[in-house]
Formats: sequence, structure tokens, C-alpha cells
Amino acid sequence: MIRVTIWNEYRHEKSHAAVGKLYPNGMHAAIASAIREHLGSAAQVRTATLDEPLHGLTDEVLASTDVLTWWGHVAHHEVDDAIVEKVYHRVLNGMGVLFLHSAHYSKLFRKLMGTGCGLQWREAGELERIWVVNPAHEIADGLPAHFDIPNEEMYGELFDIPTPEELVLISWFEGGNVFRSGCTWTRGKGKVAYFRPGHEMFPTYFHPEVRRVIANAVKWAALRSSSPFSLGAPNPVVPLSPIATRHVVDESIHR
Repeated sequence: MIRVTIWNEYRHEKSHAAVGKLYPNGMHAAIASAIREHLGSAAQVRTATLDEPLHGLTDEVLASTDVLTWWGHVAHHEVDDAIVEKVYHRVLNGMGVLFLHSAHYSKLFRKLMGTGCGLQWREAGELERIWVVNPAHEIADGLPAHFDIPNEEMYGELFDIPTPEELVLISWFEGGNVFRSGCTWTRGKGKVAYFRPGHEMFPTYFHPEVRRVIANAVKWAALRSSSPFSLGAPNPVVPLSPIATRHVVDESIHR
């Protein structure tokens, strides 16, 4: 069972009628339904939003989350630094995280990347064609060679991120721009993914291939290792065992 928490800023849906009409229950509800659709009983899904106490990310919620998805845009600055720090350390200790669309500018993504995470953008409702460039990757499972989103906000290179450990998807836009739109990294024991589509003004999270990518990424990011991990922990010198000590002494005698 993969325990998934869908985190959403949940501001546009309440402040813009057009967005609220597209996502009457919030983008988090559409994202959650995509995961349930593809993973079924293999996933336990809940949601959390910015205006909940502690942004819905209490210690109990984080401790019982295997994969977190993150969507934010206009209120990145409102996310409490202490919460970012807690989530960051949960990732280092094995929680997977999937960043969606404008979450590239979130405090958490920038902290994990260590770069500015800026990019080119154009809000023109262009055709986006997403090419699968690593068909063997779990995130690409079940996808065609490429798929189209009829209207999306353009994101273009240069995308100021560390070189992805794995590049799975590349976008082309009818305005000519290209973009690394499906990327993965590891941070500590945690798996980190970024998936580009998801502008709030378009019904992108109802697109069948987009929904499949999100579910695949959640499955990929789930913790698989039970090995210990510690960041900056002391590592005292352990004395040689008596047997090893005698062996060293014996070696010196024969020299």
C-alpha cells in the first residue's frame, strides 16, 4: 500500500471563477482521482491544502506519507519555512515527492535542487507535445511515443535545475520552445520527480496521459529501501576486534 498525500495551494480555484468551474473540488481532487484510477487499492490517498493548520502537513501526516505531490503557484511565500524543513528531512529519509507545474518555484523544490529553478514561460494556450525519451522508465509505463495537450502554458529552456539523473519526458510547444518536462533525482533516500503540465486555466489534470504519468510517478517514487540514513551523524572510530589486532601484530612480526 502506497500512502499518498496530495498537497495543493488551493487558491486559484477559490478566487478565479474560471478555475473553480474547471476544478470545483480543487485541483487536488482531480490529482487524487487520477491516482485512485490507476493504482486502485494499491494506494491510500488523502489531500492537504495551504490554509489548513500547519498546511495540513502535521508530523503525523508526514510520518504516514510514502509519496507527497505538490502544486503551488501564487502563494509559495506563504508556506512556512519550518514546514518546508520538516518535509525536506522526510524526503532525505525516504519519502518520495512529485512536483507539478509551477511547483518548480516552491521553497521545497528549490531547497532540494539547490538552484534558482527559473525558466522561460508564455501564457498563450499553445499546443504542447510531450515526447517519451526514456520508454523503459517506470514513469513512462503505458504511454505512447508522444501525446498532445491541446492548450497549455508554455515553459521553455533554460530550466535552471541540476542535470536530471533521469530524463523521461521532453515537451515541444507550437511556439518553438522545448522543455525538460519529466525529470527525476534522488536526495538522500528520497526520490524526487518533476512533471511540467498543469496550468490552472486548462483542464490538464483530466487529460488521460497526464493522469497516467502522475500515477506512474507516485508508484516510482514510493520508498523501497529500509536501510538506515542519517544526515551529518557522528561516526566514531570503532577499535579493531582482538582477532584483528592479533592479526596485525602477527603481520608486523613477520616483516
